[in-house]
Amino acid sequence: MRLLVLGGTHFLGRHVVTAALDRGHEVTTFTRGVSGDPPDGACVLHGDRDDPAALPTALDGWVPELVVDTSCQSRAAARNAAAALAGARGYAFVSSLNAYRNWPPGPIGPEDDEPTWQTDDEEYGPVKASAEREIGAALPGRFLTARAGLIVGPYDRVHRLGWWLQRIARGGRVVVPDALDQPIAAVDARDLAGWLVGTAERGAAGAVNATGPAGMSTLGGLLELCRGITGGDAEWVPVPEADLRAAGVQPWVHLPLWLPAGLARTAWDVDTTRARQLGLPSRPLGESIADTWAWLCRVDELPSPPHGLPAPGLPAELETALLASH
Repeated sequence: MRLLVLGGTHFLGRHVVTAALDRGHEVTTFTRGVSGDPPDGACVLHGDRDDPAALPTALDGWVPELVVDTSCQSRAAARNAAAALAGARGYAFVSSLNAYRNWPPGPIGPEDDEPTWQTDDEEYGPVKASAEREIGAALPGRFLTARAGLIVGPYDRVHRLGWWLQRIARGGRVVVPDALDQPIAAVDARDLAGWLVGTAERGAAGAVNATGPAGMSTLGGLLELCRGITGGDAEWVPVPEADLRAAGVQPWVHLPLWLPAGLARTAWDVDTTRARQLGLPSRPLGESIADTWAWLCRVDELPSPPHGLPAPGLPAELETALLASH
């Protein structure tokens, strides 16, 4: 079938293109053209989806049967996609757990029981929730919104897991939070990508918490996998949350994947029953980490994180000071 990927040049979108090509679809990507090319085999279209004329002009009469939307970052982008693509047989949209008004900290129960943002704020969560409503109204019964959490795997430009892999591979004493038992859940981008294509094919509809199952690992378990996979001699130096805060360490940014205790207890307590019923797979976390490390070892220079996100990782001066005092 004719399948349009909004996005398609890096990380999740790239894996979506690969999955769609592998399933025999005629694949076209629509991007701004600033972040590289999609995998070979896809037709490439360029334009700014915030411009209402850009998508119809680029399509030029080509009508997609299926859409997988990995790139919606604004209300205008959602509005324009809804206007141009309302005739699709199936539309799979990548949203976020941030669309929920109560996440973080959560916990998040079944999708229909949880309120989403209804405000006009131009922040990530409210924008995603608005996009769900806008596009969903244009494709009743044919629109699936995948509320994703932590996505990992090869081609990850956000580089949270990648930073830990590279830091642990360097070895020596490594600052870690003293809350290594905090739960964590993740979904491999390749699992999510193939599933998104499949749900678009079936015209599946509704909201789905598209992340890894609750209880799949802990932060400490993830870091131990990183140490084993990289073969480094890293030695953990656990630092209490109060000391990290006093030193100016920012959760999730300076120490990627670490959340303060008040959030960590419930942030990954997310009901994924519907995702499992709809066939979202969950490969072993060790496989995702190993494949991410193998990809990183082949990369000469990582591109900047997308959407203006800060580069993750503990600044050298903070690491030096914390190691000296612990």
